[in-house]
Amino acid sequence: MSDDGIQRASDIGSSETPPIDEKPYKLIFEANRCFGAGKCAEVSDNWEMSITSGIAQPKTYFFGEDDLEHNVRAADVCPAKKDDGCIHIIDRRTDEEIAPDPHGDGTLSVDW
Repeated sequence: MSDDGIQRASDIGSSETPPIDEKPYKLIFEANRCFGAGKCAEVSDNWEMSITSGIAQPKTYFFGEDDLEHNVRAADVCPAKKDDGCIHIIDRRTDEEIAPDPHGDGTLSVDW
């Protein structure tokens, strides 16, 4: 949590995070909204479908530039939440949602 008491997108999740300069991007996954369409796993090596649960699972929540494009694609193709998606890519340096960004202003579109 920031000094002003406001929770930032980059604060959500595990307290054991890699340094921002090594892995500047993170994903927030609304697993409770996933209905198992599998589109994320079709376009990104970071996503796989669980045979047990029938929903997607990310292999990692933190990543660098090399893995940005396919994770953004996974967020953009997710049909959950009426095509607003349940995969959110956050730039930890700016706390902006870069995908899917349905609001068009970088604010977090998590719905919980």
